[in-house]
Amino acid sequence: MKIVSQKEVYRCRLFHVSEEVATDDSGFTIDRAVVRHRGAAVMLATDSKDRVLFVRQYRLPVDRKLWELPAGTVDEGEKPFATAKRELKEETGYTAKKWKKLTEYYPSPGFVDEKMTIYHATDLTKGEAAPMEDERIETKWFTKKEVKEMIRKGRIQDSKTLVGYLMWTTFGKG
Repeated sequence: MKIVSQKEVYRCRLFHVSEEVATDDSGFTIDRAVVRHRGAAVMLATDSKDRVLFVRQYRLPVDRKLWELPAGTVDEGEKPFATAKRELKEETGYTAKKWKKLTEYYPSPGFVDEKMTIYHATDLTKGEAAPMEDERIETKWFTKKEVKEMIRKGRIQDSKTLVGYLMWTTFGKG
């Protein structure tokens, strides 16, 4: 497939939307509106007791507060790992001495090109959080048993948190 036309129809500080057409050599054509996003870094921070650090904040698109892994948008020219270190400190106040990439994935590739990169952060030091002006973030540590129960009961519905927790509990220690 080759993109043969792109027209930007909306732009904001986090993403832009374009109308795009792609075609292949046989003439097959796809015409879509596509959300273009710089990507995000997600941090699964754990302590020496294997507890997981979650943040809780209001999410306007779903009109509710969610417990989730901390995360943030990659700034222009920034790499996801730098974003992970910056966002962990901003949202939770913690810094980590040890980092391991768990995975990267596309949360909704049908219309968004955003790639999320998930890191496991350990050997943590507590500091002062500095959230953005439009963020009101609560932090809390949860045991594996508590997280598993929250998932089972549908209290965690955020995809990056589900994927990050699954990757950590399945592959994270290897």
